[in-house]
Formats: sequence, structure tokens, C-alpha cells
Amino acid sequence: MDPPRSLFPALPPAGHALLRLVDSCRAATHLRALRAAHARLLFILRLPSHPASAAIRVKLIQAYAACAALPAARAVLDSSPDRSTVFFNVLLRGLTSASLHRDALFLFASMQAQGPACFPDHYTYPLALKSCAATNGLVLGLQIHSSTARLGLDGNLFVAHSAISMYARCGRPDDAYQMFEEMQYRDVVSWNAMISGFAHAGLFGRAMAVFRELVALQCPRPDAGTMASILPSMENARIEDITFVREVFDDIQFKGLITWNAMLAIYANNEMHVEAVELFMRMQKDGIEPDAVTLATVLPSCGEVSALSLGKRIHETIKNKRMLSSMLLENALMDMYASCGCLKEAREVFDSMGVRDVVSWTSIISAYGKHGLGREAIDLFEKMLGLGQEPDSIAFVAIIAACSHAGLLDVGKRYFYSMTSGYHIPPTVEHYTCMVDLLGRAGCISEAYDFIMMMPIKPNERVWGALLGACRIHSNMDIGLLAADNLLRLAPKQTGYYVLLSNIYARAGRWADVSTVRSVMESKGIKKLPGVSNAELGDRVHTFHIGDTSHPQSKMIYEKLGELLQGSGKLVITQRSRLHFMMLKKKTGRVIFPYTEHTEMRHP
Repeated sequence: MDPPRSLFPALPPAGHALLRLVDSCRAATHLRALRAAHARLLFILRLPSHPASAAIRVKLIQAYAACAALPAARAVLDSSPDRSTVFFNVLLRGLTSASLHRDALFLFASMQAQGPACFPDHYTYPLALKSCAATNGLVLGLQIHSSTARLGLDGNLFVAHSAISMYARCGRPDDAYQMFEEMQYRDVVSWNAMISGFAHAGLFGRAMAVFRELVALQCPRPDAGTMASILPSMENARIEDITFVREVFDDIQFKGLITWNAMLAIYANNEMHVEAVELFMRMQKDGIEPDAVTLATVLPSCGEVSALSLGKRIHETIKNKRMLSSMLLENALMDMYASCGCLKEAREVFDSMGVRDVVSWTSIISAYGKHGLGREAIDLFEKMLGLGQEPDSIAFVAIIAACSHAGLLDVGKRYFYSMTSGYHIPPTVEHYTCMVDLLGRAGCISEAYDFIMMMPIKPNERVWGALLGACRIHSNMDIGLLAADNLLRLAPKQTGYYVLLSNIYARAGRWADVSTVRSVMESKGIKKLPGVSNAELGDRVHTFHIGDTSHPQSKMIYEKLGELLQGSGKLVITQRSRLHFMMLKKKTGRVIFPYTEHTEMRHP
């Protein structure tokens, strides 16, 4: 579309064509074309004498900023004799969009000296406040907000939203909330700013309270920005909060990609992987085109529920859309294939990568480690070092864990101590947990206990859990009881640790103690969580629990499974599974052969 003639009087046809070209330049790859158009405009229109000079220069600043050529944009501004506030606002927006916030604040500070034509306005102040928030510049932010009050702009919605964000991000969430409460009119962006502000300040409960208040009012209605604002507050969230947010999501009439991505991330961040996969399938059914963020979010969930066929379809989508240059997606693909047991495919993705970062190396090292291929994981780690890639904290977690799974005790120890001596990376609780697991799996139970006692940081439940698990494997009752005592103080409601302790007693033949543990669990209302299997079929992921008969086709499924297992000669009924089947028969009134953790699969 041609630029409006009223804005560009006496512009020849060639000038309009060049301005269309300038408007279309919006990426770094367009910079050469933009420079050529700029030079041609200077020649044809004899800038700056042309009547449309100011409007054309604003367009040039906008285009250079969009092409990430900010020095060129600044040069256009500096060479403009008739510059005004609009010139500065366009460049300020470009600088803040590029996260060059200190440069933006320097530019803002220079505006007053340019004279009244360049004084900040209600578009300038929000951009300056945004940069204050990003740089934690509370003092300057207070001064700017004070200036808006003197000019009567503090009631402007754009200014108010930016001020709320500035206060919240600079450690003054109560001031942000006071300002929010004093607003005479609040639109959905006002609410989103407050929710986001509390979330950024780590006040997740208050963010959720404001979110619920907005929903209760029913006007304004939550939008994509609301979903994005509440997202940081939803990690390790309560199930009732997740359910509530899902209801809000379902009520949003026109769901854009941001809305879908936010809901997917909420499920993925809370390890609700079945729900994440099913939501993605619904998204596809509704014809919503995913982007790289969508696919990177759902791929780990595909791995967690072994939705391999969906993962492969996503891989094809990535190829067809030519997204394979995205390291984020390539790393996610590797993890998905490794989690689904497809190490060959994971390695193919890794080998095909043009550029690899430490996350790429860590992903493939972790994949080999989880499959018990410790030697191969070590070879990859050493190759990474040989190529000059510096390992980070997570890379050391991956390699020590790989050594643990492969029983490579001495090598794992060497990596642990080289982390601090060679790379100056202080060990975290994750590294200590891996070391306890490494020592425990190798049967060095006493050494593992001594290692915990010498830790410079307080051991958490995962450290003690690793020790208790090792004690169960190696039947070390004394240290196992010490580990259990610490564990049950740290995590008194964690079912798995009671079960581990019960198993230790059972191995030692102390059945009275087994009964005591079970009684304690019952008195505290703690139930053992049943094992779960997932089956991907069509556009659904079907979830089965041990002994579960709630699936509408469970009778047919179990009868067919029983036929297959009996026909294959691979089903061995142990005393425990026989008792389990008897209980199921009593419960359901029929004999079924569910696949459970008590059913041993024996290969001839």
C-alpha cells in the first residue's frame, strides 16, 4: 500500500516505491536493501530540503531499528535538523526492543537539551520507565515517575502500567500495588501488569490472588497477556490453581498462540505431561499453527509419557518448517528420543547439528548415561572438552550420574573433584546427590554416609533418599535407619521413602517392623502411589494404574493382555502377584491379568 499522500506531498512515484521498500525492511538480512533505498531517497528527494523529509527520516529510523542497525538509526536522528519528540520515541522503542536499556536511558536524558520540540511525552515516559525496570534503576525511575505526576501524565494508562512494572521489578511491589489500587480506570493490561509484577517479585500467591480477582470481576476479560503474566507463578503450583487457570483458558474465546503456549508451559512445568500432550493434540485439531516455543515445550512431555509417534510427527513438522537450525528444538528432540528409549535417533539429531552448545552436549551425555552406557558418555564428555566447550554445572551432574549408572566409581569421583579444582564450579546439592548415588550403587555405604556428614551444605531429602535407596539394594540396615530418620523428618508425607524403609525391613525378615511402617502410613493418611503406564493412541494418551479397572475398555484390554501373556509363555506368577490377582478378583468379580510391577516378564 502506498504511503498516505497527505503525509508525503509532492512525492514522485519512485519515492513511493522506495518508501514501500523501506517499510518492508524488518530484519537484519534486509539491511543491504535498506541502505540502498536510503541512498536512493537522498538522491531523488534531495533530503533534507524536501517537504516530506521529517516523515521519511522517521520511517528510516524505524526501519534501521527493526533491522538491528541501531547505530545507523542514531545517525539518521543526529543528522536530522528538524528532529522532534517523535524521532526520539521511535529510536527509544528500537533500543528497548533490543534490550539496550542503558543506551535508551542515555538517549532519554539527552532529550531535554534538544529544546521544547524534543521534550518527552506520554509515549516517551513508558519507554524510559521500562528501561529503569530492566536495569533495576529505582532512583531514576522515581524521578521519571515524579516528572509524569508534575506534567499530569501519571493518570495515563501507558505511563501507569510502566510505573507499576518498574516498582515491582525494582523491589517495591507494595508501591506498585498501591498505585494499581489508586487507578480510577483499569483495563486488562493494568491487571496483567500487576499480576506480572507480583510474579517477578516472587510473590506468587499474591499474583494468583489478583488473577482470581480479575476473573471474578468478569470485566475486563482475561486475555493472552493475562495467561503469559500468570505463567511464572505456576511452577510447582497447587492442583486447584492449575485447574482454575485451565478453566480460564477454556473460557477465552479467541485463543492465540501465546495463550496456548502459556497453558502448555503450565502443564509441562508442573509435570502434568499427559495433559500437556493432550492439549497439544487439541491445539492441532483446532488448526492452531505451532511455533518453535510450542514444540520445545511439548517435546519433553512427549518423552515423559513415551508418546514416540507424536514426537516423530513433531520432528517431521520441524523439518518441513525448516526449524532445525533452532538449537532449542534440536536439544528438545534429543531429550525426547532418549526418554523414549531411542538412543540411535537421539544420536542422529546430535550428529546432524551444525552448532552445538553445552546444553546439546549435556543432553547427549545424559542420554547415554541413562541407558547405562557410561563409557560412551565419558568419551563424549572428553570430546566436548577437546573441542574447547567449557562444561557447566549441569554437564557435571550428567557425567557423574552417567558414571553412577555404569558403576564407574573412580572416574565419577575424579570428575566431581575436578569440577572445583579445574573449573571453579562450586558443587550444588544435585552434585552431592549424584556422588551419594555413585558411592551407594558401588556398595560403599559407609563412605557415602561419611561423605554426607562432611558436606558443606545441609543435605536435603534427595541426598538422604539416594543413601536410603543404596541401603535397600545392599541390605545395610543400620545406615538405612539413620537415612530414614533424616528423611522422614524432612519429608514426612513422601510415600516413596516409607516404602523404601518397609522394603529394607522386609529384606531383613523384620515383618513386625514392616507392619509398623504400614500402620504409620495409614495413621498419617499416606497411600502408596500406584505405578503408571501410558499408551498413545490417536489423539489421546491413555493412562493405566496398577490394578486399574476404570478405563471404559478395561475388561477387553485385560482379557486380551492375559491371552497374549499366557500364549507367549512369558508370564510368571509370583507369590506376590498371585495375592494381587486374588485381590483384584475379589474386587472385580473376574480373573484378569493386569500388567503390574509384581508381574515378572521372563524371556526364554
